[in-house]
This record gives sequence, C-alpha cells and structure tokens, in this order.
Amino acid sequence: MENCLIIYCHPYSKSFNHAILETLITNLRNQQRDFTIIDLYQDGFNPVYSQEELKLYHSGGTTDPLVTKYLNMLHNASEVIFITPLWWNSVPGMLKSFIDKVMKEGKGLSHTVTKVGIHGELTNIKHTYVFTTSTSPTFYIKLFLGNGIRRIFLNKTLKQLGMKDRHWYNFGGITSSSLNKREKYLLKISQMNLK
Repeated sequence: MENCLIIYCHPYSKSFNHAILETLITNLRNQQRDFTIIDLYQDGFNPVYSQEELKLYHSGGTTDPLVTKYLNMLHNASEVIFITPLWWNSVPGMLKSFIDKVMKEGKGLSHTVTKVGIHGELTNIKHTYVFTTSTSPTFYIKLFLGNGIRRIFLNKTLKQLGMKDRHWYNFGGITSSSLNKREKYLLKISQMNLK
C-alpha cells in the first residue's frame, strides 16, 4: 500500500494553495506515485456537526456518506498531505470540521480511547506533510503566536490519530510576497522527494 492521500482545503481555484496542490500533483506523477485527492470545498463537505451525527460519535457511526468515504480513504493511504491556509493562527473551520467529523472513535476507525488517553488507529500512515500559507511570516508564527500548527495540529492531533513522520512547510508573508519568491517555493516543492 503506497497510496498518497492529498487533503486539500481552499475554496478558491486561483489561490497560491491551489498552485501548491498542482505542483504536488505534478511531483507525485513524476515520481510515478499513486494518489487520491479529497477536495473539501469541491466535494461539498458539510462542516456542520448535527445533533443526530454527534449522537453516533462514540459508536463510530455517521449520517454523512462523505465521512465514511473519507475514513476509508485514510485507511488506504500510506502517506497524507494536507494543503491549507492558516486563518487566525489555525487551520480553517472546514479542515477542523474534517477532523471533528471524520475521525471516529472505535476499533478499526481513527482512534480508540484507553485509560491513559487516545490510541491512534491510523498507523498505516507512515508519512504526513502539512503545507500551509499564512499572512504572518513563519518566524512570527513560531516565536510569537505559540507555534500552534506544529505544537497542536501536528504533534498532538495528528500524532494522537497515529499518523507518523509529521512535517510542516509554511509559506509565510503570502500577502506581500513577490512572484519570484512564490516561484522559488513552488520549485522547491516540485523537487521534494516525497516518501
């Protein structure tokens, strides 16, 4: 099982996030890698957690067929790539809701609960990459905003789910960045050796 799953979270097809997506697709094709894409906005994923859906959480059930589809895709992946902007120092609500709704409690789902905490069931995911863009410079996020993406999203949430070898790449200062700087970043991504 060497399938790469891309989880893409941006509503605008002309965004720099979309350019990152296209560059990673080309990279994976050049490496002759199999991959699938979850495009949360294009798929029409409903981020709202209904009362009915929440009642099914501890039994691992869902009322949303996309939740079942997405969880199956996660179980069939050996590598996951997230592509998302950072909005207000965190991932957008759409991606947060993906984690909230798709990650179901139960053996063989995304995690189980033990006396000492959460045990991740997504141990099939050997490599995890998170590509983000932000208005704030990367150093500012790391030093002055608490480094939440690394500390919480990567090293707590994704780790608890069992995802291994987690890496974060941020393109900071996106609003004021030059075309040359953006092109250099995309070139770097195009040459990455994704496992």
